[in-house]
Amino acid sequence: MKLLVTGGTGFTGSALVSFLIEKGHEVTVLDNQKGLFYDELREKGARIILGSVTDRKAVKESLEGAEGVFHLAAAFRKINVSHDVYLHINRDGTRILCEESLKLDLRKLVYCSTQGVHGDVKNPPGDEDTPIVPADFYQYSKYEGEKVITEFAQKGLRSVIIRPTAIYGPGDPERFVHLFRLAKKGKFLMFGSGKAYYHPVYIDNLSEGFWCAFESGKFSAEPYIIADEEYFAIKDLVKKVGESMGIDVKFTHLPFFPLYAAACACEFICMPFKISPPLFRRRVDWFRQNRAFRIDKAKKDLGYQPKIGIEEGLKRTAEWYKEKGYI
Repeated sequence: MKLLVTGGTGFTGSALVSFLIEKGHEVTVLDNQKGLFYDELREKGARIILGSVTDRKAVKESLEGAEGVFHLAAAFRKINVSHDVYLHINRDGTRILCEESLKLDLRKLVYCSTQGVHGDVKNPPGDEDTPIVPADFYQYSKYEGEKVITEFAQKGLRSVIIRPTAIYGPGDPERFVHLFRLAKKGKFLMFGSGKAYYHPVYIDNLSEGFWCAFESGKFSAEPYIIADEEYFAIKDLVKKVGESMGIDVKFTHLPFFPLYAAACACEFICMPFKISPPLFRRRVDWFRQNRAFRIDKAKKDLGYQPKIGIEEGLKRTAEWYKEKGYI
């Protein structure tokens, strides 16, 4: 089968591309940058087109012969980027892709949204019906993309929306590496109680989730939470990260709000100079926001079943970080 993966040279996209190639499919990638795994994907046989989903010509070229689409391309949590950039890529780029996809006889388009559209889950665990309250403009723009998918589903574009939780695993040079580096020291500053919930999804489980969504009999832009089986209090998660490296992490608890005030001040000082602040509100919210979900709907409707648990996932991730010199 000929498949298109937008955003296919990033962490999540490159894992999905490799997964699909291993299944025997022909994969085209559309991405605006080469990314960390460009050469590796080319060697595996991926056809890579460098371009944006906002470029209709590039979108048309990437869709040639496609039977299915996985739409992962997005402006992702960039600092000092205007709201217009997020909307242009995450909403308007999605619209261009849908317009061109609707002209084809696609089996399905799978849209990658985010758990973040639900914001801070007030009564965890949440599910797909938990209120939509995005906490930042990235999350807001991803939900705007969901609206576009729903609009085109009503016009006949077969589609499914997935909302992954916190993605981690080998190949991730940014997200979890900070957590590993801090845990490796054996001492961790925990701002607040450490009881806020965090719900990871291992990268291989997520790739399976994408495929389950594509192969399922669901076509009407229904949303599905894709996550690991378990969620954890962040203090317990940090302990497990340490254990994956053979380290018993000790905690020092500090109040949260001074940290939040410092993040606000850091953003205020750095923004006028277009400097990425080393500390910002979205990052420190990790200490207090609940992210925990049920995955019953994905199991029932998509046949999704996460196979890699937290201990094995963290072990594999630690080994990759060590191999690549990140920790």
